[in-house]
Amino acid sequence: MDAIKSYMLRHGLHSGDRLPTESALCTDLGVSRSSVREALRRLEALDIVTVRQGSGSYVGNMSMQPLVETLILRASLDAANGIQSLHSIVETRHALDLGIALPLTRAMKGTTNPHLWELVDVMTSQAREGATYLDQDIAFHSGLLAYLNNDLMHQLVAAMWLVHQNVTPQLAAASRQEMEDAADAHAAILRACEAGEVGAYVEAVNAHYAPLLAIIEGR
Repeated sequence: MDAIKSYMLRHGLHSGDRLPTESALCTDLGVSRSSVREALRRLEALDIVTVRQGSGSYVGNMSMQPLVETLILRASLDAANGIQSLHSIVETRHALDLGIALPLTRAMKGTTNPHLWELVDVMTSQAREGATYLDQDIAFHSGLLAYLNNDLMHQLVAAMWLVHQNVTPQLAAASRQEMEDAADAHAAILRACEAGEVGAYVEAVNAHYAPLLAIIEGR
């Protein structure tokens, strides 16, 4: 596995590039065909390699999906550890959102974002009806991240959100007031970003996560 990854690096391969045949890899790496096949199988499970039947092997997308699957399983093994895992995930999301405060408010200062405001309006409306708004929530945060030229950050946030979404059913449902408070926090986040106000952004992010952390911690 390490040899194949090193091969990718030495030859400057990128996602979607075709790898040599198994026979060529055997010769180049000096290992048996069975070793190459097993290594490719394991790398495929990690999304580092994609094997297409009848076509060959390619450099994979290297997504966060293996991480997501592991965290979901870990969180689902039992209720107690699940809640602890969700707490860790929410704290990680919180830290990521705070960590981008300066570059995000700089990038968004002076912009107008009607699509994001539409999402805020839907979240507010859903909250008042006592309904959830998970799709709008992730779309909102993805829209903010689009202003940053940081694909890894985007993938990390998306991964944490997928795990969050899968583990959330273990929690007690949020009250209507808590959902309304969270929707209001999204509006405050967007308002702070468009104004380029770092302090207001940080305050709004903290307000966004406060209701969720309170539910997790049973307060």
